[in-house]
Amino acid sequence: MSARRARVERSTTETQVSVELDLDGGGQASIDTPLPFLSHMLEQIARHGAFDLKITARGDTDIDGHHLTEDIGIVLGKAVLQALGDASGIRRYGSATLPMDEALVTCALDLSGRSFFVWRVPLPKATLGSFEVELTPVFFEAFARSAQVNLHMHLQEGDNLHHIIEICFKGFARALRAAVERDPRAPGIPSTKGVLV
Repeated sequence: MSARRARVERSTTETQVSVELDLDGGGQASIDTPLPFLSHMLEQIARHGAFDLKITARGDTDIDGHHLTEDIGIVLGKAVLQALGDASGIRRYGSATLPMDEALVTCALDLSGRSFFVWRVPLPKATLGSFEVELTPVFFEAFARSAQVNLHMHLQEGDNLHHIIEICFKGFARALRAAVERDPRAPGIPSTKGVLV
């Protein structure tokens, strides 16, 4: 089987982001960003997605974390798209409903080649450490757009902001893990069109 790995870099006047990804890894993470809470969330993607993931990111966080959070989502999305190649033999769909204490979130996604993003997780304007919680959907929307993924996130229950955001990332990781898995019963392109677009 061919290796499903990617290395993608993005450098702008606002940010510098590098991502190395192995979809068939063992959950090893090396995350280096100036936003500790976001770094912790990105570690969840590696651990619960069983991906090997290395992210190095710098940016204009003296202004705020928006540019860096968005660009990490963009680069990670491009890395997933690159690592998948023609997406032959993958399951394509993935979903997870996961609890974390009082919080319960459902994430469902389709590696369809057509980006769409639905966010039903109401969040107040607040910060966790230096991370503005309203940047959470910014990350996921950027990922969905650049990975060409249909991504839905729904909050079922929850009060604690840390729990809600963390279980969003864990649910996303589990759903993505399921979607990129190879399906031994369907070795071709998982679409009646014969191509994912």
